[in-house]
Amino acid sequence: MALTEGTVLWTPSRARADGSELARYMRWLAERRGVRCDDYAQLQRWSVERLEDFWASLWEFCALRSSAPYTRVLDARRMPGARWFEGARLNYAEHAFRHASARHPAIVARSEARPAREVSWAGLEREVASLAAGLRASGVGPGDRVVSYMPNIPETIAAFLATASLGAIWSSCSPDMGSGAVLDRFRQIEPKVLFAVDGYRYGGKDFDRRAVLAEIVARLPTLERVVLLPYLDPAARVPGTVAYASLLAAAAPLAFEQVAFDHPLWIVYSSGTTGVPKAIVHGHGGVVIEHLKTLLLHQDMRPGDRFFWMSSTGWIVWNLLASGLLAGCTVVTFDGNPAWPDAGEIWRVIAATRTRHFGCGAALVGGAMKAGIEPGRLADLSALDAISVTGSPLSVAAFDWLYAKVKGDWWVAPISGGTDIACGFVAGCPILPVTAGEMQAKCLGVAVEAFDDAGHPRVGEVGELVVTEPMPTMPLRFWNDPGERRYREAYFEHFPGKWRHGDWIRFTARGTSVIYGRSDTTINRHGIRMGTAEIYRVVEELPEVLDSLVVDCEFLGRRSFLPLFVVLRPGCALDDALKTRIKDRIRAAASARHVPDEIYAIDEVPRTLTGKKMELPVRKLLLGMPVDTVASADAMANPGSLAFFTALARTLDAG
Repeated sequence: MALTEGTVLWTPSRARADGSELARYMRWLAERRGVRCDDYAQLQRWSVERLEDFWASLWEFCALRSSAPYTRVLDARRMPGARWFEGARLNYAEHAFRHASARHPAIVARSEARPAREVSWAGLEREVASLAAGLRASGVGPGDRVVSYMPNIPETIAAFLATASLGAIWSSCSPDMGSGAVLDRFRQIEPKVLFAVDGYRYGGKDFDRRAVLAEIVARLPTLERVVLLPYLDPAARVPGTVAYASLLAAAAPLAFEQVAFDHPLWIVYSSGTTGVPKAIVHGHGGVVIEHLKTLLLHQDMRPGDRFFWMSSTGWIVWNLLASGLLAGCTVVTFDGNPAWPDAGEIWRVIAATRTRHFGCGAALVGGAMKAGIEPGRLADLSALDAISVTGSPLSVAAFDWLYAKVKGDWWVAPISGGTDIACGFVAGCPILPVTAGEMQAKCLGVAVEAFDDAGHPRVGEVGELVVTEPMPTMPLRFWNDPGERRYREAYFEHFPGKWRHGDWIRFTARGTSVIYGRSDTTINRHGIRMGTAEIYRVVEELPEVLDSLVVDCEFLGRRSFLPLFVVLRPGCALDDALKTRIKDRIRAAASARHVPDEIYAIDEVPRTLTGKKMELPVRKLLLGMPVDTVASADAMANPGSLAFFTALARTLDAG
């Protein structure tokens, strides 16, 4: 019998729930603040109704360090422009070293290009201090931009912490990104220093990036220093660069520049698949308090826990991974292909590093399912206790697989948020049960709702994901955005004064939720709207289908055209029988109104560098827009995949 959405798959034991950091916070809240909540739903309501009280309590519970006290928690409940914890002066990097201990390492590193490695807290502190001294000697100070073209390795975390310790602003791109994508991002912010590698290894193949690096450096005129880490070749040299090791030669004390709560910490970017990416600025204090909330209360992390997110340095979850240090976790870094030499590799890495909490994109889970592996049989996963999944919706079948093939007794806790806010809107809750196909709870301090077109909150119906109260990690601004025009247009125009994120979401009466994909790629057929994820859930459960993409093309002067594109398992053919099965499955399990007009077999689904399906660019391409205006090849994981759609667009136009 097929598993259905909402089926309870796992319930934490009483001992586990009572021993969680969330339960400890609830007891602390009752004892110290007189706020007694009988369950999570009551706590979440209090956290948004008494927004200032909640964040003030979290500041005290997490014992944030500030060289000057704040004068008030929040100046006004307005969006955009809310000001948090005015008067406070602190530093993100200082909080990263609060739980330094000789009992466990700061970082455990795995890489295709290097032997396994551990970095002690003392060793990390020495490296950060030396790097900070080197940056300071180069004239880097508060507000200057330091950028990185480095993979997910310990040196990248060290360079980030050194930058933050000075009050300078960090920004990162992954070395698998092309020069165009990197320059689209870094040229906006005019960096002073660049950290870079000579290349990287992925899937057993070496990728020399020295020519790309030279192009990037030549087109960033504000750079005053380029620091090169020879990663592929220890003898690699690039003219005009200084060696990473040279900055470590001199020992230095580690100091922390005290900055305002809203002083910029890092700049991250929207996907950039269309147009120039938005350069999103987040602040020291907002990230510290929001990430501590996420790590402690929603992911139940403690000092010494092994915390591992499978991510490149160009995805916001890398920033969350680095923030594991805020909670005293041992951060696990991995640089390489998680499915090489086979789909079981990432699970063997999890076992070898004794990871407790693993995070990944939903595509990684889907790939493992399609490969037919059983991680629980491949590796010793006894230390693995929880998984967070994000990037795209996690299907009911994926929940079933995680409990059947990985572990029967563990916490599956999907999270949905975004680069824009550097955290989640809905996430895991260690005291609640896990239900198939659903995220457990609204995050604390997040007033998130599903809005209908009239701006009314709905339960049990799919609506726009909207946040009605400010959050500490809402962007301070977009870089180089006079009058905040782009910032306001991005989030606050659709529902004035409220944050519209651009996702479809449905909340159940139990407080759980389901994400249905981006609202700007919604399928609207005969007045009935459906998120693309609803189609993917149905189609990708078929054993012949490895991946899929669906778009709704409204051609001017013609009827709506709904094509479905499928990537098939090797040896399978898209014959009439399979097409009929796919259509029948959609008709029965999703909607008869959303049966595709045509089904096409493709080699691969176009994806961004962070693995998201590129629905909107494909839709624009099929509607006749030139390929160079709908997507930047350097911002794609597989730019060659667009050739099929370009050719199809000509056929459709001719028809």
